[in-house]
Amino acid sequence: MLKSTIASFGFLYFLSLPLVLPLRAEETTPAQTGAPRQVTPNNLRPLTQSDSLLSVQGGRRLMDEAAYAIENQEYELAASKLDDARKIFNQLSNFYLKLAQSFSGIENRIFEEQRVKARDTAQMRDEATYQLALVYRAKNQPELAVPLLVQVIDSQNPTTELGQKCYQQLLEIGFVDSAYSSEL
Repeated sequence: MLKSTIASFGFLYFLSLPLVLPLRAEETTPAQTGAPRQVTPNNLRPLTQSDSLLSVQGGRRLMDEAAYAIENQEYELAASKLDDARKIFNQLSNFYLKLAQSFSGIENRIFEEQRVKARDTAQMRDEATYQLALVYRAKNQPELAVPLLVQVIDSQNPTTELGQKCYQQLLEIGFVDSAYSSEL
């Protein structure tokens, strides 16, 4: 249920737009300050370009922008960027997983490639989610951090490094009472 609430209507609308646009000699990206970007006519794969929103590169760019905002203590901007990155990585992970399932038992090579991509983008989603929880803590909004931390633990498992970091955050917030030691 939480996964279904993650996707916003605006993002779903974006996904319904055509993904292949006609190529022009010059194309300006919203991330740039008006400087045109050269589009090579030979690159007919728009999602492989660094300014694509529905791409790992696009999600990483948002995470970099969030890190810069955090450095400047612009927590509202950082939260917005991290939330957008989580959504992108979540959508990518879901799409790769669906593709993997579609090729299961049909073409093992494609199945494995898509499964690995689903796992890797889920990891990026969880890292963005953890960073967003930390931003909420910095903004003194622990009630917004708790569901995100629990989500990461559920996705990662409490024994992973990221899962342990999330549990430690829950302990520091006061949501849980018992410390967890992976060396039991």
